[in-house]
Amino acid sequence: MTLGQVLEEGEERLRAVGIPDTALEAALILEEAAGIRRAEVLAGPEREISAQEQERFEELLSRREAHEPFALIAGRQEFMGLSFAVRKGVLIPRQDTETLVEETMLLMHDGMRILDLCTGSGCVALSLLHYSNDTTAVATDISEEAIRLAQDNAEALGLKERITFRKTDLWPAEEPGERFDLITANPPYIASDVIETLAAEVREYDPRAALDGGQDGLSFYRRITAEAGRYLFSDGWLVCEIGYDQGDAVCSIFEDAGFRHTEIIRDLGGNDRVVKGCWY
Repeated sequence: MTLGQVLEEGEERLRAVGIPDTALEAALILEEAAGIRRAEVLAGPEREISAQEQERFEELLSRREAHEPFALIAGRQEFMGLSFAVRKGVLIPRQDTETLVEETMLLMHDGMRILDLCTGSGCVALSLLHYSNDTTAVATDISEEAIRLAQDNAEALGLKERITFRKTDLWPAEEPGERFDLITANPPYIASDVIETLAAEVREYDPRAALDGGQDGLSFYRRITAEAGRYLFSDGWLVCEIGYDQGDAVCSIFEDAGFRHTEIIRDLGGNDRVVKGCWY
């Protein structure tokens, strides 16, 4: 088969199972399978593809037809201009979460100490360290698999000396006088009864524990704000990712817990995406 024929077949098969952006998806799969970029296909669609390349393309295409996210197929995800390893069982980094990192960076200066809750792949904490100087971090997650993946990403990015990972349910065991300048969190925030309505790519491949925010989706914000003051210096900040319609509710939770200067930050699509507050 030619490159053009392979891509056409891939697009048709993905379209048949409801995958959007079929041209891009098929091209990404071909690039992963055979190392052939879309520009090369456009320049020479009549070029023959080898049997080995076609077999690999078919294998990866079948996985995407089953709605497996491309990031898991490739084993990596770009985030904040960095490449993060991903694995099934750990939340895949998403572009929406870049808003959390960008907003936190506005509050940072050299030498700060960060606590990152629900770290998952480590994408938030490691991005903050990469784009700052002399900063250090502690990152926690309840999942052993997530901690192992985040450690691998820290090593790959050359940041393992600046971050400590602790397997725990939100909070690290307190050391005498341990405090942080910033706490970041991308906690589970989807209401329990909504999870079954999510796209298969999320529902079937992201861990439920990383999605389920309780009956109203807000349970983790209550837990985090109730304890965060014990871990923050005076004038420290708590910065959390939120669901697209949770801004007012999460702001109220922050304020009830004693945070001030609370603010809702919207993402590029105009949706509520981050709430931040200062601790006195």
